[in-house]
Amino acid sequence: MKHNINDFKRGLSDIEEWLKKEMSGIRTGRATINLLDSVMVESYGTKSPINQNATINIEDPKTIRIVPWDKSLIQAIEKSITVADLGISTSVDGEGLRVIFPNLTTETREKLVKQAKGKMEEAKISTRNERNKIMKEIDEDKKDGGLPEDDMKRAKDEVESLIKKSHDAFEDLLKKKEQEILI
Repeated sequence: MKHNINDFKRGLSDIEEWLKKEMSGIRTGRATINLLDSVMVESYGTKSPINQNATINIEDPKTIRIVPWDKSLIQAIEKSITVADLGISTSVDGEGLRVIFPNLTTETREKLVKQAKGKMEEAKISTRNERNKIMKEIDEDKKDGGLPEDDMKRAKDEVESLIKKSHDAFEDLLKKKEQEILI
């Protein structure tokens, strides 16, 4: 039984990491390199992340500088960023390109907050699916006679406690992201 709880904890941890990654990919009014993590560039016949093809630095609060190691990739990087439709613009020069983060309008901020809330809901749905799976296993252990009533209740209480902690962590991530977006 303990093994199942450890798998469950690992699953919740994976969901929280996924949510952190998704939240970091939602743009705010400030330049952030994490926004480019999901952008894949066609280079040498394969798709790979920008950071495996170029040096990426933050120039100022509204601009990221990308300098490809192979200058022939400048156009491919620009195309990949444009296709990703992240709400940012690019400016190409001889050395590389700049990614410019425009000021956010109130309407755009509201859409981004809604997007963040959607990601949090996806994470909550995933945790509920994990909970349903472990609860089913606990009930089967009880039915098979391998788990006493007290142990079953304790295990279910522990699962609910872990779900609550995860959901609280999700809410904290959302609050932080909302503050970033709305500032």
